Amino acid sequence: MDNPAFQRSIRSFVLRQGHLSAGQQRAIDQGMPRFGIEYAPARLDLNAAFGRTAPKILEIGFGMGGATAEIAAANPDVDYLGIEVHSPGVGNLLKLIDEKQLTNLRIIRHDAVEVLDMMLAPDVLDGVHIFFPDPWPKKRHHKRRLIQAPLVEKLVSRLKPGGYLHAATDWEEYAQQILEVFSANPGLENTAEGFAPRPAYRPLTKFEQRGIRLGHGVWDIIFRRAG
Repeated sequence: MDNPAFQRSIRSFVLRQGHLSAGQQRAIDQGMPRFGIEYAPARLDLNAAFGRTAPKILEIGFGMGGATAEIAAANPDVDYLGIEVHSPGVGNLLKLIDEKQLTNLRIIRHDAVEVLDMMLAPDVLDGVHIFFPDPWPKKRHHKRRLIQAPLVEKLVSRLKPGGYLHAATDWEEYAQQILEVFSANPGLENTAEGFAPRPAYRPLTKFEQRGIRLGHGVWDIIFRRAG
């Protein structure tokens, strides 16, 4: 287990709870007992959490959960563990789980770095999704960006050999940084020559569709754990 005394001095998120609707609160109250996993400083048995043996994909920061639910619905033979700190997004994804009658999604409402450190064992994940993380565009805030070498090192250790690490962003400068960070990790191999084409499993979000119409770019970076 990584250093249990590890203390984070810089967080990649600001806890902006926003407005929690009555429906989102109801979804949390009703859905978390079934689909939520409480944070605990102890290893999590993922097969027990999902009640089956199947490929396990981790998503860090699922936002409002629309893409997450769509991916899970399209891939019922794969289990998805979503981590998000913002309550409105958690509530919204739980609503979608209920509406779509999904059984292959679980949610942890906690800091992803602490979950990686304390709950996920080495070599347990078949893939990791990090879609549109906060770009922290101002240079003085770049240190808050989620995707940096220490996190990537943790993620690589939690991936099975051959497991993939997939990030997507609409900030070109951040995309270049992510590509450099992934490329610098000796345990990872790029699946493409530079940036990757968007794989079919990652749906276009409404925000992304609007950006494409306006001529904005989106960059996918997909590497695999060597071995």
